[in-house]
Amino acid sequence: ASRMKQNRRSKNDTAEKIQKVRSMWAQIVETLTSLTKEKEVVDSVLADCANPRVLDGTDVVLSVPALLTHMVESNKYGFCTGNLYEGGKLNFLTVIQLLNEALMTLRDEHCPCELKTPDRIEDLVTSYKSVLHSCESLCEKQQHCEPNVQSVSREQETWESKWKMVLGQCPSNLIFQDGLVSSVHFI
Repeated sequence: ASRMKQNRRSKNDTAEKIQKVRSMWAQIVETLTSLTKEKEVVDSVLADCANPRVLDGTDVVLSVPALLTHMVESNKYGFCTGNLYEGGKLNFLTVIQLLNEALMTLRDEHCPCELKTPDRIEDLVTSYKSVLHSCESLCEKQQHCEPNVQSVSREQETWESKWKMVLGQCPSNLIFQDGLVSSVHFI
């Protein structure tokens, strides 16, 4: 009986493995079909291109305007790193960094930042100083109030101790005791 169970399990395992292999093969065929279509598209683009070597960056001459060169070289943060050409081929990472720098320069020319004007910076500094001054004055007021609270609590302690000597207990305890109100009779 146990051998029959093992045979069934092994047949089921084999069937599952065959099914997995078939599904994996179907995925491989689907991937190859899509790659074939993509290859056809690329081949059609390259067939129309006069110089197919342009796509890899060889023999491409790129001229960078002097203003952009100056801005990149004077940039203290060093966003653009590397040479435009490495091994006779165009370095696309550096080209993208140059394009980003050019776009930021264009943005700054058309939409100047408010903080770049000295008057705006002075206004901000003045407003921040006034806020700081008001915060400091609030801190001083708070420090002056703390000793008053301490002196009030000392006065309350002395007041309670005097009444305790006279009455034998604190007057606030008399208020909260049960039975005092019930002993008073109104006519």
